[in-house]
Amino acid sequence: MDATCCTHHLPPWATTRIPTTTSFLQTQQPQKLNLRTIRKKKLCFFASDTSSLVTESKKANYEEFTDLKSWMHSKGLPPCKIQLKDKPISYDNNKHRPIHYVVASQDLQVGDVAFTVPNSLVVTLERVLGNETIAELLTTNKLSELACLALYLMYEKKQGRKSFWYPFIRELDRQRGRGQLAVESPLLWSEDELDYLTGSPTKAEVLLREEGIMREYNELDTVWFMAGSLFKQYPYDIPTEAFPFEIFKQAFVAVQSCVVHLQKVSLARRFALVPLGPPLLAYKSNCKAMLTAGEGCVQLVVDRPYKAGESIVIWCGPQPNSKLLINYGFVDEDNPYDRLLVEASLNTDDPQYQDKRMVAQRNGKLSVQVNAGKEKEAVLDMLPYLRLGYVSDPSEMQSVISSQGPICPVSPCMERAVLDQLFNYFEACLARYPTSLEEDEVMLADCNLDPRKRVATQLVKLEKKMLHACYQTTVRLIDQLPDVTVSPCPAPYAPQLK
Repeated sequence: MDATCCTHHLPPWATTRIPTTTSFLQTQQPQKLNLRTIRKKKLCFFASDTSSLVTESKKANYEEFTDLKSWMHSKGLPPCKIQLKDKPISYDNNKHRPIHYVVASQDLQVGDVAFTVPNSLVVTLERVLGNETIAELLTTNKLSELACLALYLMYEKKQGRKSFWYPFIRELDRQRGRGQLAVESPLLWSEDELDYLTGSPTKAEVLLREEGIMREYNELDTVWFMAGSLFKQYPYDIPTEAFPFEIFKQAFVAVQSCVVHLQKVSLARRFALVPLGPPLLAYKSNCKAMLTAGEGCVQLVVDRPYKAGESIVIWCGPQPNSKLLINYGFVDEDNPYDRLLVEASLNTDDPQYQDKRMVAQRNGKLSVQVNAGKEKEAVLDMLPYLRLGYVSDPSEMQSVISSQGPICPVSPCMERAVLDQLFNYFEACLARYPTSLEEDEVMLADCNLDPRKRVATQLVKLEKKMLHACYQTTVRLIDQLPDVTVSPCPAPYAPQLK
């Protein structure tokens, strides 16, 4: 495998609605804010029309000669087999400009090279910081590559038209971190919009991601001092004085939505911003095409035939829908990598906790992934670990953890207790969602549904389908018990599920 698109590893780090003005990499005067302040009120995070890099009076004329693809050709982009098209935005009273997307400019066959972008037009940390700095910077374990790239582009934006990357930065402003469904990451949703995710573990993931972005923001000045040779060209304040947190968060989300993770390249080149890459390219979970690093370039070889005018798709990596929503603002209903994580922990008050823990570790039973379409297998994988929490005889521990099949012969009342715990767990998970699957389907049938609510509803519907399948599997296992009238054993040290 040569490359994986946007399968970056982000620190565990949400929320504020995107207003209806423009510009992601803002240049306004700083205003110190903390997360609590941000949560209490909506803030306008984008530059007003008068503070945008390109004023309205000059915009149309300038864009006529410097659209992204034309600029890239003028800077060395070879002839390619794609073109950019507009996708109008049908919500927010059409206040936003259309987003761009990449389509085939001619019929393509499997194996055709759609485009080849020279490294001179690719933004990487090697270009931003230089190899001598990158290793030291990343070993601090405080800043991700995304934060460094976002900071670089924010300073470049302050250069205005003098920046080499001006047309690319303007394209990022136009896209505003939106994927091909024209929806931003929930990191930029309001608190009310985040409530669309009520019941979903994804909501907590969003909040954790935001906390991580704040931690990175607080470390930005480290980059300034460690890479002085880079930033001496910018006659501005240090990062946390030049940019308020909300502007950095928007820039971070914009970079997050388009960064690609290249394989078989140096550490300083593994995260790249490719001007014709995502979000101009649409992501698809069952696609095999990827942006790959070649000799002095990054190229895209298509994995399927395209007719002229069809949108070109690439693989987004083996990511569940929760990550697709947080990173790119979309949900793939045909995602073969969609999953939920069920974590079980032994009761630390159990006198036999250490012995049971060692048995569980040797058998790899500490957590179970519930994969879409394989819910029955996931439930069967959970049973041995749960049984381990119930046994008290040391001689039974190994036989219980390695037992196969739906019914364990150790104790009928223990088996009933284990299945009852699973039943109650899945029932409680489903009860956390404010809507049923049927209500979700009704909402999704409404063509006027708010786009953010639509993708959130798609996500929770798919999560509930997996949980419901696990619930049904557990019910069937209870029905298969030799004697359904057996009462569950008391369980003072039952494992915990979360």
